[in-house]
Amino acid sequence: MALSHIYTPVAARRTSDIPIRGIDYAVHEWGEADAPLIVVLHGFLDCGPTFQFVVDKLKRDWHVVAPDLRGFGDSHGSVHAYWFPDYLADLDALLERYSPDAPALLVGHSMGGNIAGLYAGAFPERVRAFVNLEGFGLPDSDPADAPARYRQWISGGRSEPRFADYPDFAALADRIAERSPAIGRPEAEFVARCWAREQGGAVVLRADPLHRLRNPVLYRRAEAESCWQTATADVLLVAGGQSEFAAGADAEVGAGSVGLPFSRASLEVVDNAGHMLHFEAPATLAALIDGFFGQHL
Repeated sequence: MALSHIYTPVAARRTSDIPIRGIDYAVHEWGEADAPLIVVLHGFLDCGPTFQFVVDKLKRDWHVVAPDLRGFGDSHGSVHAYWFPDYLADLDALLERYSPDAPALLVGHSMGGNIAGLYAGAFPERVRAFVNLEGFGLPDSDPADAPARYRQWISGGRSEPRFADYPDFAALADRIAERSPAIGRPEAEFVARCWAREQGGAVVLRADPLHRLRNPVLYRRAEAESCWQTATADVLLVAGGQSEFAAGADAEVGAGSVGLPFSRASLEVVDNAGHMLHFEAPATLAALIDGFFGQHL
């Protein structure tokens, strides 16, 4: 497909390689360093640069920092496994670098929203306000599943896991558009090049294939809810009206909540978007971020 069919960014992005806790982190930034800071955490298999569409729609001047989380995008290190608490510690190190003296404004999508929500409970003094994009946690686990989960993880690690490759970027863009029907074709082509690279005659995802191994540690929702209850930040929960994630989170979305026990939370539902809100409704999301964080300057 011709390059003219790929989304052209409006705001210039710059990328730095920053060592964080044994990982070479790729950290992407937009805006002037002296502008109010927003830190963005992406979701599973995503990466920082795909927040470009939202950045391009922001009306206020912000300094937006969006890292590729460990094992995703261009952030890599020598690891044998990925443990969720490491993402919280990585965030803490990132905030120590970018906002050492002031509580931060955080945006987290999906997995990134879960990271930010747990961190806001563990370090409430470090988070001023938080936009949670479908980081609604997982269903509670059954302790009886533990033996099988450990066995599955160990057995899966005996061979080298792999993600599926794609014949070209257009094929990956097709897959992205299939999962996020409201995304434009130029945007899907842009995301495809953020998510993958050409290698050995194929288009290969940038994410570490170790992420294919299901975590052996069971999810304990009561622990997550304890963190959410402890958080003191103002929280804006944002759900996609067409999202299967929001539908599975709680039956109360239409009633004004998603059943998350943040003490200072409000909810916005974006009617014509699915789970990937920053792909499908960037202008609406940018307006929500401008308005919500604008109250905390």
